[in-house]
Amino acid sequence: MLRASMCFVLLALVGCRLAEREGMNPLPENAAPLSYDEMVNRARGQAATAIDAYYIDAWMDLEQAAQRLEQSARLLPKTTHIPEAFKTKVEPEADLLRQDAVKLLEAARAKDAKAVNEAMQRVNQRIRQLRPQAKAAEEKK
Repeated sequence: MLRASMCFVLLALVGCRLAEREGMNPLPENAAPLSYDEMVNRARGQAATAIDAYYIDAWMDLEQAAQRLEQSARLLPKTTHIPEAFKTKVEPEADLLRQDAVKLLEAARAKDAKAVNEAMQRVNQRIRQLRPQAKAAEEKK
């Protein structure tokens, strides 16, 4: 009984760890595009991972999160099901997000905490503005 309980706990921990890492693997460049919602959520998760890495000075993890975020920003205009309110704005906004991800990567490589913090603020603001529900709320006002 004890052995079965230990196996269950181990499997649960491994499952939690895998869920935590979702979005941290690079997407194949020639893969079928994700939906707009999936890509924005992926970018949001990558930004959260970057914040976690920054908090504990895990510079390599921060660099990796910035690289994944740059890829997500680059692929964002190629997503499917882009909301009407974003169709004309998604490309320029995604390019600004990509530029901020590159700045985040450079700051992480330099271990420049101030520049990382500034880049993270811009990244989080841009991702927040890309939320489909944010645009819908603005239109209701």
